[in-house]
Amino acid sequence: MNKKPNRLARAAKAALRFLGLNGQFSLTPDVLQNLQSTASGKFVTVDSALQLSAVFACVRLVSETVSTLPLKLYKANPDGSSTLAKEHPLYNVLCSSPNYEMTQSRFLLFIVASIVLWGNSYTEIIRSANGRRIVSLDPLLPQNMQVIRNKVSGALEYFYTVDGVRRQINEKDIMHIRSFGIDGVMGIFTISKGRETFGTAMSAEQTAAKFFENGLQTSGFLSTDKTNTPEQRQQLKKNIESFMGSKNAGKVMVLENGYSYNGITMNPEAAQMLETRSFEIEEICRWFRVPPFMIGHLDKQSSWAASAEAQDLQFLKYSLRPLLVNIEQEISRCLIGRLESEVYFVSFNIEGLLRADSKTRSEYYASAADHGWMNRNEIRAKENLPPIPGGDIYTIQSALIPLDQVGTNYKKGMTDG
Repeated sequence: MNKKPNRLARAAKAALRFLGLNGQFSLTPDVLQNLQSTASGKFVTVDSALQLSAVFACVRLVSETVSTLPLKLYKANPDGSSTLAKEHPLYNVLCSSPNYEMTQSRFLLFIVASIVLWGNSYTEIIRSANGRRIVSLDPLLPQNMQVIRNKVSGALEYFYTVDGVRRQINEKDIMHIRSFGIDGVMGIFTISKGRETFGTAMSAEQTAAKFFENGLQTSGFLSTDKTNTPEQRQQLKKNIESFMGSKNAGKVMVLENGYSYNGITMNPEAAQMLETRSFEIEEICRWFRVPPFMIGHLDKQSSWAASAEAQDLQFLKYSLRPLLVNIEQEISRCLIGRLESEVYFVSFNIEGLLRADSKTRSEYYASAADHGWMNRNEIRAKENLPPIPGGDIYTIQSALIPLDQVGTNYKKGMTDG
């Protein structure tokens, strides 16, 4: 009896459990292919990928940046304006403390990290006893979730497993936020799709570590025309080993018995390894849509966005904005619902990204006050300052007067004329 298929199935199931994919996928040929080691020989998981500094930096940059943006619930007024919907039962849960253990910032940090790494984030919606009010939003580990399409009803079914206990969660009690996907149901698992890139980077990291651990790091090598005996070669080997390792870098060997010294520079293999590591950083940044300079990789920096402000705007427009809109719309769909979505909506305040730039912020406020679309008290409120008397008046600049009227009462002159 051939037991190889059974062993393969058991190994595949174990790998699925290790990856946290036992819920999302079945043992199809495609999945078995994904579970195979990469061409570099590395088995890529979320944990192993996060050991790469580029992956860790990209995930941390995106998730922490989004977590600093204020997310508020607004009410649309008949005149086209909007105000904070503090009277809505969802406001405190969504905008202050989603659950007993988390602040809004930490909640968003978890949600975005799940989206970036796993392609999906899941939040269980806890309602009051009568089912009318949302009292808590509990994030769930994406690696423990299984999503199945019911063949009869066509509805999505969610099964969550913790400590071997599997339970079903109603679709109406799940906020499922997906990243980029091709089937409309699940977001693409980034680490799995990019496993070759991450595996190559992991191999380059290991090669570099081995190079510095075991590499001969003297400033040159010795040569001689004499033929050594096995005993002499063994003794020479012991002598050379005393010059290996990073702690012995830069030592010079003692010349004797006709040996001559030959200086060396970085060998082509080491130079190519450094180029490979640099290229892999750029490849990883492509997977996460992060400009390399934002994680400290400044080689071959793009020059089309010359200023820091333009580079930040590029990151906001092409990396963060699609993610923010996705989160806003899923919150509206799952938490607010169709009946109230025409009156209430959620929105990230991207002005939070500019709070560290006092020059840009002051220019923005000056333009708002000078052109009359914000008053002084509205500006002070954004800076957490108390209102001032007369600050509710909207003003505009009116200095565009004829040159021959400079220094005169132009309005009085117009009236008298």
